[in-house]
Amino acid sequence: MKKFLPNEHVKSILDIQPEVLIKKGIKAIITDLDNTLVEWDRADATPALIEWFEYMAKHGILITIVSNNNEGRVSSFSKPLNLPYIFRARKPLGKAFRKAVRDMGIKKEEAVVIGDQLLTDILGGNRSGFYTILVTPVAQTDGFWTRINRKVERGILNFFKRRGMIQWED
Repeated sequence: MKKFLPNEHVKSILDIQPEVLIKKGIKAIITDLDNTLVEWDRADATPALIEWFEYMAKHGILITIVSNNNEGRVSSFSKPLNLPYIFRARKPLGKAFRKAVRDMGIKKEEAVVIGDQLLTDILGGNRSGFYTILVTPVAQTDGFWTRINRKVERGILNFFKRRGMIQWED
């Protein structure tokens, strides 16, 4: 069960600061797209998110978007931002995470995996040995498969809460 437990939880990706990452030896972010960066049905980055990407880059933090979504969705979001991406990542499998690290030219210990789902992002990051940060989903709605995952995740989070392993509120 501990493979589902993130190292940290934040309400928004915008709460993650490069100075804090740098102090932890983090040089790169591997981030999910849908409901982590923007709503799953929003085509483009918000002005606040664009500013956050620029702030990370200014501090030398590399970013790669790793999504289970299709190429059209991921590339149309990532290309205007000049961000590298991996689509159809098959998270929680580790291949896409390893490719992202290799492509960024860093060590696994120098990257953090950020996402909104325990069953894909956090499990995949933890299984592959990354530091993981769970973010509260940006939207209250989800696609079909994600709605199923969320039900399972609620059970896992309740398990952790009952055992005092997490302290944050949903």
